[in-house]
Amino acid sequence: MRSLGLDIGDKRIGVALSDLQGILASPLTIIDCSHDRADIEAIIAIVSQNQVGQIIVGLPLSMDGSIGKQAEKVKAFTRELCNHTEVPVEFRDERLSTVSAKRLMQTVRKTRKTRHDAVAAALILQSYLDETHP
Repeated sequence: MRSLGLDIGDKRIGVALSDLQGILASPLTIIDCSHDRADIEAIIAIVSQNQVGQIIVGLPLSMDGSIGKQAEKVKAFTRELCNHTEVPVEFRDERLSTVSAKRLMQTVRKTRKTRHDAVAAALILQSYLDETHP
């Protein structure tokens, strides 16, 4: 079963996809945010095209683990997404995933600024896959 990882931001949504066995996550694409309805339609299209069986959404908790303003925005968007799909959606703590993605991108010398969003989504999804698959 494929899993989809989402790193939801105000300007972009990073998207990652697992392989069919659910072992390896890879950056897939970036959705430039326009409005929630269009963004959700883009996600649903990706889910349909790739036979996704679950969606993992990064939840940007504060460093102390509390839910701040950005995490509330992500939760609200995810509630709306859930109204448009029957695919199970799960949250994953994403603290520092974008920072890790940027560091990783510097290491491999990729300079396209927006690519870090998709890499962050892949890191979120890979963390989930590593914990849930032996």
